Amino acid sequence: MSALTNEVKNAKSPVARWLRATFPHHHDIQADYREAAGPARVLPSPSVALWTQGAAIDWWLRFLIDPAPSIGLAVAGLNTRRAPCERAGLELLHELGAVDSDGNHVGPIHPARFRERSDEWWARMSYALALMVELYRAARVDGSRLMQLGPDSRARDLLALANADEVADLIAMRDLAVKQLIPVLPVGRVATGSTFEGSADLNADADLIVGGVLVDFKSTQGRARPDGSRAAGLTRAEIDQLLGYVLLDYLDAFALHSVAIYTVRYGHYAAWPLEDLCAELAGRPVDLPATRQEFRHLVRELPINRRASIVDRIQRRVAAS
Repeated sequence: MSALTNEVKNAKSPVARWLRATFPHHHDIQADYREAAGPARVLPSPSVALWTQGAAIDWWLRFLIDPAPSIGLAVAGLNTRRAPCERAGLELLHELGAVDSDGNHVGPIHPARFRERSDEWWARMSYALALMVELYRAARVDGSRLMQLGPDSRARDLLALANADEVADLIAMRDLAVKQLIPVLPVGRVATGSTFEGSADLNADADLIVGGVLVDFKSTQGRARPDGSRAAGLTRAEIDQLLGYVLLDYLDAFALHSVAIYTVRYGHYAAWPLEDLCAELAGRPVDLPATRQEFRHLVRELPINRRASIVDRIQRRVAAS
């Protein structure tokens, strides 16, 4: 099964083509976003592994906001046994309360239990979880730092994999979020890592849903300027990802009324009421329930269309040979 993130990044995919045809008017939203975001406030040093770092800060933000987040993806990654760190991973997951003594996933964790831990521990723990999730999601893991561990490694060795610059960078992004994100979040039910009814058709999980607002975390640095500073950007794929999340909630189970992006290196929170965003992107009022059903039909036809495309390519090659 394909993933929403992959579909929207490929402009030739049926999902991206449909979203861009249905919601073509994105330029004003992008321009407004760039202007409002301002300059980057936290930039990484060259020694920071950006992909893993982005996943790590996602985890830390979830722990700040959600009183009972699931770390099931990290458990699933460790269970793939793609890296020789099972003992170390299980030791950490058991300490967090995610698995029992036999390594079975037992449910969400409770970050409040660890409120007295140091910032460095939180940063290293979040980084370790990000590495374990890569075992589940990444096509190749031979270059993972987890390969530095062995069967006899312990949790302390796993926590040591983040370097000092990465720890400092994570703490700086956390500090910025405490000032710029936490105070503006709405009051209401909190869910992190949520999947939708449509996630069974197209793999997708949201960073945060709180009080009817879906919030996506972005840790990109932005575009380099001639003066050495960075400018935030909002790509068409990022807009499509927000739309995809909303449309995969086929029956409006989460009662979403707004979507938002928090750009962690800029400390910028941008939110849009769904009705207004969809109308601006489409250039007309949008019947959201009907549009969700159209999208459901599209994504459920993806496997059939892909098989037909493969057969067609094979037939053309045979005919040309």
